[in-house]
Amino acid sequence: MSCEVLVLYYSRHGSTTELAKLIARGIEEVEGVQARIRTVAEVSTLCETTADTIPDEGAPYATLDDLRQCSGLALGSPTYFGNMAAPLKYFIDSTSPVWLSGEMIGKPATLFTSSSSLHGGQESTLLTMMIPLLHHGMVIAGTPYSETALVQTSAGGTPYGVSHHSGVKGDTRLSDEEHALALAQGRRLAELALKLA
Repeated sequence: MSCEVLVLYYSRHGSTTELAKLIARGIEEVEGVQARIRTVAEVSTLCETTADTIPDEGAPYATLDDLRQCSGLALGSPTYFGNMAAPLKYFIDSTSPVWLSGEMIGKPATLFTSSSSLHGGQESTLLTMMIPLLHHGMVIAGTPYSETALVQTSAGGTPYGVSHHSGVKGDTRLSDEEHALALAQGRRLAELALKLA
């Protein structure tokens, strides 16, 4: 059996992108599972559409069909004031047609985030990102303490999902523990997607 897991994220300075790529790599370490990486567009303060529908660089923009077709979801955002970034929330708010059809019910999901300060609200961001996924009927998968990096980390990492402390200038590299947790989280999501598909 083959399945595809969606890694959907928003990133402004690249730290969340790094986590997304590692989670996707972890997903693809599981035989029979592929990762599909997607991002979301910036939110315009103007009333009219001004941006192209295809980004200049990086992952393509997500569509509702990406959600419909996936067997699992890894959702990532930087932490802004203890919450997910507006562009990701804007996309999530557009998923009512998928919610109405119940197409996400029973699919596994996991979450990831990064923040410029160590105590910048990573856990509250992960917890609030779960709420719309629970409304969609998804099965939330965190990071278990059997992952020894979760106990050893002095940077990012939570049982609610992998996190990264990127530093005030966004230039702090992922720690070995954050790296290991992202890979492990991707593998765990892929294994659950296979079991639940």
